[in-house]
Amino acid sequence: MSAATPPSAVGPPAPGDAGVLVIDCVLVTEILTGFVREEVGKVGFRRGVVGLSGGVDSALTLAIACRALGAENVVPIVMPYRTSSPASERDARRVAAQLGADPLVIDISAQVDAYFERLPDADRARRGNKMARERMSILYDVSSARHALVIGTSNKTELLLGYSTIHGDSAYALNPIGDLYKTQVYALAGHLGLPEEVLAKAPSADLWEGQSDEEELGFSYALVDRLLFHMVDERRGRDELLRLGFDGGFVDQVARRVRDSQFKRRPPLIAKLSQRTIDRDFRYPRDWGR
Repeated sequence: MSAATPPSAVGPPAPGDAGVLVIDCVLVTEILTGFVREEVGKVGFRRGVVGLSGGVDSALTLAIACRALGAENVVPIVMPYRTSSPASERDARRVAAQLGADPLVIDISAQVDAYFERLPDADRARRGNKMARERMSILYDVSSARHALVIGTSNKTELLLGYSTIHGDSAYALNPIGDLYKTQVYALAGHLGLPEEVLAKAPSADLWEGQSDEEELGFSYALVDRLLFHMVDERRGRDELLRLGFDGGFVDQVARRVRDSQFKRRPPLIAKLSQRTIDRDFRYPRDWGR
């Protein structure tokens, strides 16, 4: 398997339009590096914090941040839970070492378990959401201590499908990879020479033992990325998507997920009373006063 090819074992063969997801890796790297450097600097920071899971998304984010800010100015934080795969921490350390960044390792087991001692019947989804939020709370604490902006690791596929936790992995200050589909993340990570161990393993949030993103979603990233590109980027309707070869049930399933998760992709709603409401009419750029 090529380092730029994401593993995918779930779902039927995709229509033959893989070329729609091809990116100019040299240009994208330049754009994302400049984005991080400019956005971190314009709000008065020089450093960044990245949650490093051992997966490809956080590895790519760390690589971009190190290029933009210098490895000495980026703090990768590895936050295992007691059921996390030891391979995840090993791969996270391998990525940090390759990029010249010094990782912090903070085990979240005690604080998560202390909460659920009172709630022994909590299901895996609740526990997973709690882990994601505990990890983000740690990132923001280190952000305060190191005066370093929290840099997010969510890709476009996850964001569109709502495959994220509010105030958890979606609570970053800025995100360099949020406009890259998962397959494009793999391509760019391969271009930047990130470790093969990270590129070759199945995508997982590592929230519990054996957890797999594609099995949990019910389809492969390779398939859904193509559908999302035509559905979102090209704004094709259902009939057009069927003519492209996508299954109608799959189209409806993905469209429903995108629609139902919209609340995760926007700021909290504020009831409108004045002429200039913060989330609608008062929307200056972040650098309006600089």
